[in-house]
Amino acid sequence: MTAAILALADGRIFTGRACGAAGEAHGEVVFNTSMTGYQEILTDPSYRGQIVCMTYPLIGNYGINPEDVESRRPWVNGFIVKEACAYPSNWRGRMSLETYMREHGIVGIQGIDTRALTRHLRDRGAQEGIISTVETDAARLAAKAQALPGLIGRDLVSEVTIDQAHGWSEGDWSLTRGYTTPPAPRFKVVAFDSGIKRNIMRQLSSLGCEVEVVPAGTPAAAVLERKPHGIFLSNGPGDPEAVPYLVESVRGLIGKAPIFGICLGNQILGLAFGGETYKLKFGHHGANHPVKDLATGRVEITSQNHGFSVDPASVAKVGLVETHVNLNDGTSEGMRHRELPVFSVQYHPEASPGPHDSHYLFQRFVSLMEGKEGG
Repeated sequence: MTAAILALADGRIFTGRACGAAGEAHGEVVFNTSMTGYQEILTDPSYRGQIVCMTYPLIGNYGINPEDVESRRPWVNGFIVKEACAYPSNWRGRMSLETYMREHGIVGIQGIDTRALTRHLRDRGAQEGIISTVETDAARLAAKAQALPGLIGRDLVSEVTIDQAHGWSEGDWSLTRGYTTPPAPRFKVVAFDSGIKRNIMRQLSSLGCEVEVVPAGTPAAAVLERKPHGIFLSNGPGDPEAVPYLVESVRGLIGKAPIFGICLGNQILGLAFGGETYKLKFGHHGANHPVKDLATGRVEITSQNHGFSVDPASVAKVGLVETHVNLNDGTSEGMRHRELPVFSVQYHPEASPGPHDSHYLFQRFVSLMEGKEGG
């Protein structure tokens, strides 16, 4: 097997075996605590600019299939696993993880102590790193990693968004039928694509929404020309302060129609109201994060993928109320406006393959468009 090296910007070196394509990959190294869903993680545009380390030791055991992708292509810069299953077993599987990675040029590494890497990132924080199957000098790799630009200030949304607006006509997935045809639409929703996941569009379509997806650079006036019943702000990668054009568009839409934001959309909404965001030490990445609904006291197990967060104190003075909080570290996980039909969450209620505790939020958005709920 071909040797591979992972070098972190602080000089920590991990030596293992190549996994996927040959070459070099660089990005911010983060860890994800999900036990399944690796295909959805690979194809989540929010991971643009990052190298993902899976904490669960065996990845790839159910293979790869075309139904489970969350966007038009994989977006992770690199992939780290303890062991990539070479012989997957699942009736839906079409190829192995390594084959998929090679086909899409994803450089990875396996055979390293992922527990040690995870502890290191948790203690030292997410940082730039390089995976290489071609460079054998670890010190040179570490020096290159140290010179890499971080995520702060980089507009990664422009790299993942679409060029042209498009519609969506696919509903929920059924075990016996695959993806279903959604019901006749009752509402028109314009969704900003900052790196939107397909299961978001499926959830909206399945609740009777005609979804039109527009590029992240679409101005407010062009959105209002479409006469939407609701506006959706999608997830996406990187620093929200690096996409001022999207913040400006959203600022021009506040009060014009109900707004629902997820992940980066939550951060963009906070900035549009004049709030502030900040970078987390190692971010939240996984499918098992406990979040408390402050209104009901109910705890939801959530899927998360973000490295930045809204400062709740900065938005309280402009009419936004914190609605959800992360029980691991106390950071803000959601907010709503006191008067306007505007709300957002920092986590992923569309989680595919799961958990599904937060699906009710899509119905809340529909209820706002029906005029049944206040802000």
